[in-house]
Formats: sequence, structure tokens, C-alpha cells
Amino acid sequence: MSDWNTQIIEEFRANEGRVGGPFAGAPMILVHHRGRKSGREVVAPLMYLPHETDPDIMYVIASKGGAPTHPQWYHNLLAAGEATAEVGTETFPVTVKELTGDDRDRAFNEQARRYPGFADYERKTAGIRVIPVLELTRIR
Repeated sequence: MSDWNTQIIEEFRANEGRVGGPFAGAPMILVHHRGRKSGREVVAPLMYLPHETDPDIMYVIASKGGAPTHPQWYHNLLAAGEATAEVGTETFPVTVKELTGDDRDRAFNEQARRYPGFADYERKTAGIRVIPVLELTRIR
């Protein structure tokens, strides 16, 4: 997985935030966070959903490809409450908040509408876990 992520990160940085392959055309973000246990910095390349009107808000979906457990980056971001994000050629700090209820459902459903793979992930996790949605807000 780290080789896969390394390739995506390198492509992202070489192409002003754009990558090809399964992510071609999708909005991508690199989220820097610290491991809760290791303390080391990790960078997670993720698709994101832009807020409808506020360019400082982005939503990331902790789908882990439909796996039965949440991804480690999700736990790390929640524990820290903040992170650093790269979008395009910009790097900036963000706060982290988990969405719940209708807010979570609205963001998740919009991402699934735009990228049907997310609906597949939700089917895989049905009855096992609810896929979390995190709101990242740029700190100005």
C-alpha cells in the first residue's frame, strides 16, 4: 500500500494536484497527519468532495475501499483534530470534524452520486460499519 500511495503522491506533486488512473479527473487532496502510536508523519492521498459554496471546506470519506474497519488516517485525524492539507499547489493547515446524521448522509450521498464506487463501498460495509465523513476546514 505504501508504494501505491507513494506513486500517487509523486504524481500529485508533479502535476499540480492531478493524478491519473482510477483517480483521473477526481479532486484529490494529500492529508498530512501523525500516527497516534508511532508519532511519525504520514501522508494520505485521498479523493475529496468540495463544499458547495465554501472553497475552504472539503469532505473526505473514510471508506477504506469497503473494508470492515476504518482506515488509520481516520483515527489519527480525529485524535489530532487538525492536520495539514495539500490541494493543487497549495499547502495549508485544516481543522478536522466528523459529520454525523443528515450532514454525514448528504455529503456521503453526493460523493457516491459523483463516484459510484463509494456506493459499492457502502454496500460492502452494510451492517458492519457506517463509513465516516470528515470535514476539513482551512485555517486562515
